[in-house]
Amino acid sequence: MNRSYPPKNRLNPITTQELSRKTAFHEAGHAAAIYLGNRQKQLPPVFFQICRNHANMHWLAKVEGGRLIHTLPLSIEEAIRYFTDSQKLAYLQAFEADIINLLVGPLAEANYIALRDDEIINSQLITLNTLHFYGGSNDLKIVQDYMTCFGGDAAMQEQKLTELFLSAFYFINDGAMWRAITALANYLLVHNKHVIDCEEISGVLDAHFLMAI
Repeated sequence: MNRSYPPKNRLNPITTQELSRKTAFHEAGHAAAIYLGNRQKQLPPVFFQICRNHANMHWLAKVEGGRLIHTLPLSIEEAIRYFTDSQKLAYLQAFEADIINLLVGPLAEANYIALRDDEIINSQLITLNTLHFYGGSNDLKIVQDYMTCFGGDAAMQEQKLTELFLSAFYFINDGAMWRAITALANYLLVHNKHVIDCEEISGVLDAHFLMAI
């Protein structure tokens, strides 16, 4: 899960500090969805970590790991053909969770910017296509790879993706979740580590999520 950077805008340049904050909220969103979101859905734990570095004077970070589906099948129908009913349900839940977790990253960045500018976002103002403006181009590319596996016609895939997008949107609008995302983003900005492992991330999220509920 790697935040993608648009070309530099000379008319409206972004400071290094602000780009760092946007990146931190983006990756904190991914991490919170992977850890807290998957746990809420009673999905199995999965390894992930946040790696950061500096390049061209920019603070960069990305979530490594974190996906429940390690290899995408040609189609879900083929992948689950010989599964039991319970196995099919678990696989579909994991598949959808991965998509939601990919979408939460750019949505968290969008929400940070809205709050920074004293604005309110909703699912009519922020759409799938607008996530490209919030570092989400790579995330959306992977999401499309997932959606191709669903099969069916374009309308069915669009309906499913809209459903998953709304689930991701509700996640970042949950007050307790957002406070945990904010705490992790601030933690990433303060602690100058190249790698922040899963245990450290979960500790920050647990502490602030439990404090919020």
